[in-house]
Amino acid sequence: MKLTVRHTFATRNGCIKGFLWFVSFGITTACCCLQVSAQSPVHKKDTTQTDSTRIRHLNQVDIRAAKTDLRNTSPTPVQVLKGEQLQRLNSFSVADALRFFTGVQLKDYGGVGGLKTVNVRSLGTNHVAVFYDGIQLGNAQNGQVDLGRFSLDNIEEVDLYNGQRSEIFQSAKSFSAASTIYLQSAKPKFEPGEHTHIRLNYKTGSMGLVNPSILWQQKLSDKINSTVSAEYIQSNGHYKFRYTNGVYDTTAVRNNGDIEAYRIEAGLRGSTADSAAWSVKGYSYISNRGLPGAIVANKFNYSQRQWDRDQFIQANYESNTRSRYSFKAIAKYSDNYERYLDPEFVTTTGFLDNRFYQHELYASVANRYRILPVLDVALSADFQLNNLDANLYRFPYPTRYTELISLASRLKLGRLNLQVSLLGTFVNDKVKEYTGAGRKTAYTPTVTAGWQVLNNGDLMLRAFYKNIFRLPTFNDLYYTLIGNTQLRPEYAKQYDVGFTYNRQFKNRLLQQFSVQADVYYNQVNDKIVAIPGLNLFRWVMYNVGDVHIKGAELNVQSGWNVADEVVITAGLNYTYQQAFYKDGGITYRYNIPYVPMHSGSFILGADYRRFQFNYSYIYTGLRYNELSDDTNHGYNTVAPWYTHDLSVGYLAKIYQHKTRFGIEVNNLLNQDREIISNFPMPRRFYRFKISYNI
Repeated sequence: MKLTVRHTFATRNGCIKGFLWFVSFGITTACCCLQVSAQSPVHKKDTTQTDSTRIRHLNQVDIRAAKTDLRNTSPTPVQVLKGEQLQRLNSFSVADALRFFTGVQLKDYGGVGGLKTVNVRSLGTNHVAVFYDGIQLGNAQNGQVDLGRFSLDNIEEVDLYNGQRSEIFQSAKSFSAASTIYLQSAKPKFEPGEHTHIRLNYKTGSMGLVNPSILWQQKLSDKINSTVSAEYIQSNGHYKFRYTNGVYDTTAVRNNGDIEAYRIEAGLRGSTADSAAWSVKGYSYISNRGLPGAIVANKFNYSQRQWDRDQFIQANYESNTRSRYSFKAIAKYSDNYERYLDPEFVTTTGFLDNRFYQHELYASVANRYRILPVLDVALSADFQLNNLDANLYRFPYPTRYTELISLASRLKLGRLNLQVSLLGTFVNDKVKEYTGAGRKTAYTPTVTAGWQVLNNGDLMLRAFYKNIFRLPTFNDLYYTLIGNTQLRPEYAKQYDVGFTYNRQFKNRLLQQFSVQADVYYNQVNDKIVAIPGLNLFRWVMYNVGDVHIKGAELNVQSGWNVADEVVITAGLNYTYQQAFYKDGGITYRYNIPYVPMHSGSFILGADYRRFQFNYSYIYTGLRYNELSDDTNHGYNTVAPWYTHDLSVGYLAKIYQHKTRFGIEVNNLLNQDREIISNFPMPRRFYRFKISYNI
């Protein structure tokens, strides 16, 4: 059976891989051909002082737009990083940038190649949906998206919504998660006379990092443009850490954390004569990485490895949204491959060598109709097909059919913005062997409300309620000897009340000030966890107990014009959380694993002429690595950690093209820390960056 699975899917994946690479190559070739026939060069300004002033002005506009346009108009909490803000942070990937959002717990296993996932408001990683250019990144196998593989070189905006995005005209998938992360790739913006934008980036630094990338944007016509983005990452993953077993401590070097990865994206965007918008994108990511393992019982060396290949092609069409009736259509096909090799685990047929093949087909249509100037309704329907194949013993080969239907309405009366939606989810799991999970049906409502208190719109009160659930993953249900097909979905209830205040000042030292504050309560029923079965080597998935989460978040942003050539921005985030677990009449009085009671961050940026300075501080308080009751004595605690990061950038011109030089010092005070128990993080490390724009 093992040989048959490999042969069949090797053939299928080879064809699919060839097709996706053909699409990417075709778009790239079209860009190259049209580049040769470009009509005129970009006109540049000659005055150095004017260019410097323009750069500082654009930086400040980006920050203000993020606070004013989104925070004061959204009835659900939203946090935004975009443009210059993303470039200034000491962040290598999207996961690093999300650390600066309130309510986010990052799971990071260390190094450039370490797995990185996020948990928002303690609901669990599987309750977070990630959308790339408006279409969800799926993983039916384990429900998690590794955000460490998404570089910031091609991302112009990262948004985090609690509840859901405050827009009724969207796919039904957009209503189906407790929290959503939206990644927006860079959109071409051409000035008159411009036809080509090329940005070359190169990063190097500690842990043997080599990271070149290119972003090429081409104007093909007045209505069509193209984008090609490619990146290569290599790192040996070696970094020092301190280890102690209570008797002695030592400094060791982390190994088997190497990675080599390739990413290429190619896309077309355009508009029609009636102002409809469309886009097509092909994406491919291939990686080979080591898995360093936990440092326990004086074991420092590991040999496990993982290979990944993620590819998809997606298309999006949206009619003119300003008309009374609007229509949107989405289509996507993805092909994912994962191989896990463990030479230390010997089976009857040799080393443990698991291979997984995922395929997903997704389609969505959305309709919005404006009944009255103050009342809109929207109806969306999605269909998704997922299947998983593997070379596991006694594997059932599942296929999941998912249908989603959402009905939403928005009423906007003066300062009041009221939105109501109902999502219907219909799931049917089928298997080739053994027993499947069968059919599941659920209806989940959401209500959001926002009220602009002041005439100028500076102060807004908001609240939302959402009832949502997450399906058990294929691993939860069907993983050999572990899966449990009798699992019930996790249901989550979310309650939130908060406000935003945003004020801009003219001709003052303080140019902009905003505050966002929320208090919330979440409850998760039928929590899915893994517990030991007959022995410690055989775990089983179960629905056990409930989680009750209380929290408060505070986000403060400000912009200062200290002098004619000095602009300062400052931001402060703080999160307080209590997340208790109840099971069988027992209440565990301490927070569930890896949820700190206190966490926060502080960012300070300054621009002076062509120099850019940035300082950031991140703090995560005491956590537990297992459930704890009143008999806790500290043996299962994870120590608080904090980091200070510094970066300096310099803007220059080389051959009349904008160039940015940067140096980063991360973990300035050389702190020893663990985000996950027994997975030490890097101590002080450095990165050097250069970006050249054509």
